[in-house]
Amino acid sequence: MDDILYLLASEPARNEYGVITETLTKRRVFCRVLSVSRAEFYEAGRNGLNPAYEFIVFAADYCGETVCEFDGQTYSIYRTYHVPGTDEVELYCERKGGTNGKS
Repeated sequence: MDDILYLLASEPARNEYGVITETLTKRRVFCRVLSVSRAEFYEAGRNGLNPAYEFIVFAADYCGETVCEFDGQTYSIYRTYHVPGTDEVELYCERKGGTNGKS
């Protein structure tokens, strides 16, 4: 695992006025980056998704986040898969409106 992936999570927090707002937290984890397979690309496309990457991270590093950042770009995690017999989780990600931030 030689690349860096940021897992993003939003947590509710009270500001100085007592109003509950969402606070974005970012955790850095190591990953391996792969292209999605042809089968994954077409199957996801049939379901209205636009797959971009498959990231493999250690299972202990993944806590159910649904958004990640890689190479300055934000991605939505649409599917996960725990690889049997290993301590790895595959994260399938897509670029999607609402998670991209500034273009």
